[in-house]
Amino acid sequence: MCIRDSPWDDYQDYGHSHFHNAMIHGDNLTDIGFTGSGVIDGDGALITGDPRSGEADKIISLTRCTNLTLSGITLREGGHFAALINDCDNVVSERLVIDTAMDRDGWNVINTTDVRITGAHFEANDDALAFKSDYALGAKLTNGHVTVSDSYLSAGCCNALMFGSETCGDFTDYRFERITIKGSDKSGLGMVSMDGSKISDVHYRDITMTGVRSPIMQKVGTRKRCGNNPGTGSISDITYTNIRANGKNAAYAPTLWGESGGGRIRNVTFDNVDITVPGGSGTMATTPPGNQPTDYNPNSIGTRPAYGWYIRNADGLRFTDSEVRFAADDGRPAVIAHGSSDVRFDRFTAQRGSNSPSDLLFQSVTGYCVTGGANTSGGALRIGRTGSSENCGPTGPGPRRYEAENAGYTPGSTVDTNHTGYSGSGFVNTPNAVGAHVEWTVTATAAGPATLTIGYANGTTTDRPLDITVNGTTVATGVPFAGTGAWTAWRTVVVPAALRAGANTVRATATTANGAANLDYLDGPATTAHGAPDPDRPEQG
Repeated sequence: MCIRDSPWDDYQDYGHSHFHNAMIHGDNLTDIGFTGSGVIDGDGALITGDPRSGEADKIISLTRCTNLTLSGITLREGGHFAALINDCDNVVSERLVIDTAMDRDGWNVINTTDVRITGAHFEANDDALAFKSDYALGAKLTNGHVTVSDSYLSAGCCNALMFGSETCGDFTDYRFERITIKGSDKSGLGMVSMDGSKISDVHYRDITMTGVRSPIMQKVGTRKRCGNNPGTGSISDITYTNIRANGKNAAYAPTLWGESGGGRIRNVTFDNVDITVPGGSGTMATTPPGNQPTDYNPNSIGTRPAYGWYIRNADGLRFTDSEVRFAADDGRPAVIAHGSSDVRFDRFTAQRGSNSPSDLLFQSVTGYCVTGGANTSGGALRIGRTGSSENCGPTGPGPRRYEAENAGYTPGSTVDTNHTGYSGSGFVNTPNAVGAHVEWTVTATAAGPATLTIGYANGTTTDRPLDITVNGTTVATGVPFAGTGAWTAWRTVVVPAALRAGANTVRATATTANGAANLDYLDGPATTAHGAPDPDRPEQG
């Protein structure tokens, strides 16, 4: 096997630039499948570094493929990559097993569109499942329209579910649902834009993480290792819903780190995101830590001066019904937001360190808001601020609220007011029956992706799942509306959807005989210009 230099070697790691050094290689293939129940085993013959002539570092290496199936089989001892695909389209994977914990990467999905992965079980040493966009084929290519569901991931040294680090082309439309992550020595859910990529419309739901060094990390960097003189990338329109995580390193708190100018992080929501970190640090200076902008790893940023969340250069953030706790007493604030704007915490819970200067600290933040929060003992959150301004009123093109009591609903439903804490003039209590529903008419200024947020209460211990349809098309099946602990405890569920310009019909329908939870409202996309009041938007209770 001859290893030839590629004219694009300088733009990505060596292993990404060379495709022939694999047990199985193909280029420009259509309708190709690896299926069944067998094992393809590298058996120690594949190397984990840069191969020389006669050596290989991959099991499967495919470029420019269409209609690929990887289902049922096991890939074992994959060297540098068990599987690497680049510039492929329409990829389906069901019940794929990757066992390369003794080697390096599981599956690198690069410059690829239209991907559906279900039932995966990946145990890797380096990145388990990574979505990347490199310049190995001499062009900046697009990525997106991806779903990953009902899967298990673990990563020994590195990242479990990762965007990057190679990030030349843009990424859009990703859905990650019902995923278990056990162990990663870098990021559990990692997202970096290092080489000019714009990452947007990414949604995480129902994910559990244990033993991860940095549970959630977003970073915009300036490595710019991509052809055609890339600028600085960006991260925007990301949602995290129903996330549970246990971190294992006190230094690497969950982090959102944007760049100044066009590289800021924008419009990220956290709904029902509960994170426990080790804690155990003492009080420290709250000035921004050092940062190596060309390095994507969590340790490229120094020890965070907050134990729970560290936020820098980010705008339009929403934390709802979320919490952070520590295993050992910590002297740092739970949250620090620096150089950001429009940052809101609704019903946020933070464990208080005995020597911490504050619970939430805002530094040079324009328009922060904290409502309904508490510490884990039930006391009020202590808010610190330097050079920051509070704004709990309308802050621009925020979501428009559609109250359930003004919507359509199943005959036999009632509009009730007997449980406090609701928005508007009441909430809808539907019959306990399959098919019970509430239906809103939601207006969108333009066609495109949107985030629908449904407020509810469920005072039982039984989940009351709903199917969500938009204009008659199901966009989410069996969405959990779990127990909230009391009928007066209101939480939200976030559903990503595509809307058409103008009026859209959004229906939430019960799938079990228990019917729906008490439904309070739906928050849809804004329909007014920045800063302008919306005369049709009801006041929020």
